[in-house]
Amino acid sequence: MFNVTSVNVNGLRAAAKKGFVEWLASTDADVICLQEVRAEPGQLPAEVREPEGWHTVHAPAAAKGRAGVSLYSRHAPERTQIGFGGFGVAGSEEFDASGRYAEIDLPGVTVASLYLPSGEVGTERQEEKERFMAAFLPYLKGLGERAAAEGREVVVCGDWNIAHQEADLKNWKSNKKNSGFLPEEREWLTRVLGEAAYVDVVRALHPGVEGPYSWWSYRGRAFDNDSGWRIDYQMATPGLAGRAVKAWVERAATHEERWSDHAPVAVVYDK
Repeated sequence: MFNVTSVNVNGLRAAAKKGFVEWLASTDADVICLQEVRAEPGQLPAEVREPEGWHTVHAPAAAKGRAGVSLYSRHAPERTQIGFGGFGVAGSEEFDASGRYAEIDLPGVTVASLYLPSGEVGTERQEEKERFMAAFLPYLKGLGERAAAEGREVVVCGDWNIAHQEADLKNWKSNKKNSGFLPEEREWLTRVLGEAAYVDVVRALHPGVEGPYSWWSYRGRAFDNDSGWRIDYQMATPGLAGRAVKAWVERAATHEERWSDHAPVAVVYDK
């Protein structure tokens, strides 16, 4: 079996003090994809930067204290890549040092960690999100095509910052004009699943249900009431998605036991 887990840590240094280190020691994952690390590698404790038994790739953002993605693998990667520029995709170079994308090649599979910009309607942040989406879709298509030509599969894990369908967030009616559930953002995800031919693995294994949510605001009692969003995905090429046998969200038992406002999203694939 091949177990891949993805989680937005909401600041890895803070998460390390609240339970991430203990979680890392207990996980059965073969690969872990982290987002919103918000730290340079040198700022991370050694047991987080290079934990025993793991090979790590860290892609910090040029803007200090922002974004940042990492990958932890129990097996040494055959290839590593930070950013998605250099493949003839217009606009992609803008994000090479943004700490929003990294990928590794393992035998037969490419695993990527993605932190798509969150956006805010009417601001430059939303414009940044739109530019990222415009560049990333053709990259995804090309990645899938290159992998297929090499007999490889792909899984892009991370915080996509878009709830695709009404079943993917509790309060969808009040969020129809907010970033993360805008019609154009949802249509873009539909294109990822259609034009680029990726599969939303968690939804494929949990059809026709609300959630399972992976992010809850720290405000109010969102976590206790399970008033969340499903914005953390594992998007896989069809061959790999067809081998997924189990998917779940590692939801903390209580609000106090959370070490991030997101929860890990895990998928087990049959080799």
